[in-house]
Amino acid sequence: MTGGGHTKRGTDSTQSGPSFLWEEPLWKSGYSYVAGVDEAGRGALAGPVVAAAVILSPHHIIKDLNDSKKLTPKNRDRLYRIIIHRSVSVGVGIASSREIDQQNIWSATCLAARRALTRIHVPVQYVLMDGSLRIKNLDIPQDPIPKGDTISSSIAAASIVAKVRRDRIMKYLDQVFPLFRLDLHMGYGTTSHRTMILEHGPCKQHRHTFGPISQMRLWK
Repeated sequence: MTGGGHTKRGTDSTQSGPSFLWEEPLWKSGYSYVAGVDEAGRGALAGPVVAAAVILSPHHIIKDLNDSKKLTPKNRDRLYRIIIHRSVSVGVGIASSREIDQQNIWSATCLAARRALTRIHVPVQYVLMDGSLRIKNLDIPQDPIPKGDTISSSIAAASIVAKVRRDRIMKYLDQVFPLFRLDLHMGYGTTSHRTMILEHGPCKQHRHTFGPISQMRLWK
């Protein structure tokens, strides 16, 4: 669904870090509850894809927000706690590795995003999604924003929540599947992870339809 007639903004070269550049025009147009949405784990070989939706208040500025990949684990954890306590509402949605295999990674990402939005405790009126694609089957006005986690505070906050929550899941899964050291690479296709898959074969948390793993299965 297209945005409600709002002109998309490009990245402001004078801007330093995320801001309310995208949120402010929407607030002024009457959209009180604008949710930033981002995901973590889309490119991994194992584990779920986790999406977060965050609605920030214009009256509670959270300093140091940024793309989660640009933050240290310590800073991510610190900001995560602040986001949880100061946001209007936070929702997290998960799509499992099985759902990723049954559908495809983008459909599963959209599923996780919709689930995250249903866990917001206020009526979401507008969605800002990180990336260039729209969330499928979403009956809420939305704008996709390329590199949104670097320019929108709401999306940056969502990226932090999604990353922290997924890392926690992967650390738990490492205890269930210790042969793969999921706590070290969080399911991404590092050399050591691929070597472990070749040695032991993929487990239930691996995405069997992903090229690197489906090809390994053929070799074996």
